[in-house]
Amino acid sequence: MKKRIISAIIMLIIVIPVIWYGNNLFRLGVSIVSILALKELLDLKKSHNQYPYLIQLISIIALALLVLTEFDGYSILFGITYKGIAIALLTLLGSTLIYDEKNYSTKDAFYLIGSILLLGTSFNTMILVRMIDLYLFIYLILIFIFTDTFAMLMGMAFGRHKLIPKVSPKKTIEGSILGSLIGTTVAACFYHFLINPISIKVIVATLILSIIGQIGDLIFSKIKRENGIKDFSNLIPGHGGILDRLDSTIAIMLGFLLLYSMF
Repeated sequence: MKKRIISAIIMLIIVIPVIWYGNNLFRLGVSIVSILALKELLDLKKSHNQYPYLIQLISIIALALLVLTEFDGYSILFGITYKGIAIALLTLLGSTLIYDEKNYSTKDAFYLIGSILLLGTSFNTMILVRMIDLYLFIYLILIFIFTDTFAMLMGMAFGRHKLIPKVSPKKTIEGSILGSLIGTTVAACFYHFLINPISIKVIVATLILSIIGQIGDLIFSKIKRENGIKDFSNLIPGHGGILDRLDSTIAIMLGFLLLYSMF
């Protein structure tokens, strides 16, 4: 517990100024975090054969381009359009003709492309939301923090029925419902007082995002269970890896893209 608390304090000391300052510092920070997240997905193959280093490099470049791409298709980092991303993704698929299928197969290629698109779109949305408004970004983070925290606390206090025991044995239906209700209430209140007057649409959207966040948590838990691991990495002592901390946030950012018109 002591290690977990110390790690959390260090993370806050680093993350809060970066979020507050925004601009290129925030873009750089998100890019680094996204690459570390992708590396955790790449490392899932270590129990078999590791991805060729060239494939890993192309994957990282494709992810960085996607994360840093603005709405007009211009990449802040390299000045390359979506064509650069398309070339990188096609290269990942075409490279399966060169390597032995034990080291790199078409299944591996589609896995990498899917991972890049998932993480790239989510972290790109994170940057775009911060560029739009700091408070809007905090609002989305509050959904994750309060839903996740109170789903655990309420589950411990009132949980009687397991949610999906095969995926996450400790999560309960009661904890999930109460966590979403509390997360929605706190985030909606923040939205009302610091962004815009609340509406039924925003309340509904907040609740949906809370549920999507929990689904994201469960999906990444299933990935860990399928690969026989407890954490994606030990990068953050007491907390696990990047994906262990941001699983719900990744899903919430994707959900926000779908529900943007409701705000």
